[in-house]
Amino acid sequence: MRRVLKTLLLCGLGLLSLQVPAREVQGVKYEESIELAGSRLQLNGAGTRFKAVFKVYTAGLYLSRKAASTAEVQAAPGPKRLTLTFVREIGSEELGRLFIKGIKSNTPNEEYTRIVGSVMRMSQVFYEARRMKVGEVINMDWVPGKGTVISIRDVPVGDPFPEPEFYSALLRIWIGADPADWQLKEALLGGQTAPK
Repeated sequence: MRRVLKTLLLCGLGLLSLQVPAREVQGVKYEESIELAGSRLQLNGAGTRFKAVFKVYTAGLYLSRKAASTAEVQAAPGPKRLTLTFVREIGSEELGRLFIKGIKSNTPNEEYTRIVGSVMRMSQVFYEARRMKVGEVINMDWVPGKGTVISIRDVPVGDPFPEPEFYSALLRIWIGADPADWQLKEALLGGQTAPK
């Protein structure tokens, strides 16, 4: 009987050790791995976007393999996800303007010219979303064979954006040479999580 109890206890401990705790940023939990388009992605990093002294949203970057630089993130194969969870209410029109500014400041002119139609369509998507409230989520997914899928409040909005360059330009808002927030860039690239 003791042997049976000991075996059950060891099995239970083994199962507990398989459960990986979620990472918490500003009270938002980011799972260490997710499923997207039939692939298992791992959390590369997560942190907080500050505007002046205000916390605006938290962000988590999911990739098929760990990446410590912008080039490695862009080269990672398969699906990718950047997820934003808002910790402060913000007008989505303002958010759209900030995204466009971030894309412009991190994208060479020639590349920007090729994706300008998608950038303008993205702006319209945010305009129609009106306001992002505390706790609401935007997912920006790269799905091979489909393109960039933007989901707001768990609902995909509009058709996918087919150009790979568009998703690369989106990511550079946060991990490009002129990122929205340097601490957040470091956190998304697997550095220290931005302050809680």
